[in-house]
Amino acid sequence: MATTRRNTSAMKMVGALLALYREAAGYTQRSLSEVFNISEQQIASIEQGRRPLKPDLAEQLDERLGTKGALSTAVSRMPEVDLVPLWAEEYLDREREAIAISWYEALAVPGLLQSEAYARAVFRSRVPVYDEDEIEQLVTSRIERQKILHRKVPPTTSFVIWEAALRDCLGGKEVYDDQVRKLREYADVPGVALQILPLNRTSHAGLDGPFILLETPEHQRLGYSETQRGSTLVADPDGVGILTQKYAMLRTQALNMEDTRAMLDHLLGEA
Repeated sequence: MATTRRNTSAMKMVGALLALYREAAGYTQRSLSEVFNISEQQIASIEQGRRPLKPDLAEQLDERLGTKGALSTAVSRMPEVDLVPLWAEEYLDREREAIAISWYEALAVPGLLQSEAYARAVFRSRVPVYDEDEIEQLVTSRIERQKILHRKVPPTTSFVIWEAALRDCLGGKEVYDDQVRKLREYADVPGVALQILPLNRTSHAGLDGPFILLETPEHQRLGYSETQRGSTLVADPDGVGILTQKYAMLRTQALNMEDTRAMLDHLLGEA
């Protein structure tokens, strides 16, 4: 998963500008968020430099706050550091503030559960290849994302991982062993439901590929999936409903949490 990540100091500068113009126009973060039908947390994240201000929102803010294009100009002049493809940026924004995450993965360990060495092996497998500096930036970004699982109030998370992803020795035996140990640790974390979908099933609800379900602080439900050349963020209730049905079926087809722990213990015993 990838995004064009804005320079942190530039994001803080744009955020400080927004806070200045918002206060000058007499808005609180809450009242401004209500005007644009977005969360107060989103405005706060932008002002704190933790979330990029998107060009379309910058234009709307300029019009509402009477700033004569100042925010749009600031956004357009921001230096960028390319880390992972632009089409995932909206998903990453949503993931950071989600209150619930359900993730089915068939190709690799989910990014939120990857060890540093495993994440490095994932990015080194990319074609065309990244250079080593890009790989280290990507790994740092991925590990940073995992902090949401360790917040004081973390999102409720559920992961279903096809066993095939755990049988692949990506990065070599040492990397594999370390990754399985990390999964076993997460299997005991309160609020994290980890299930393995075994290989010997005669039915499989996830043959169309991996996907993620999110619930926002406003209780909006979203779906997300990636292909080789892009991604889809699904907000349509019918589309999200179909993915929700698939995920519910996958959870019934997967091992329960206790049997998943037993399988991980078995894999560690084979190490």
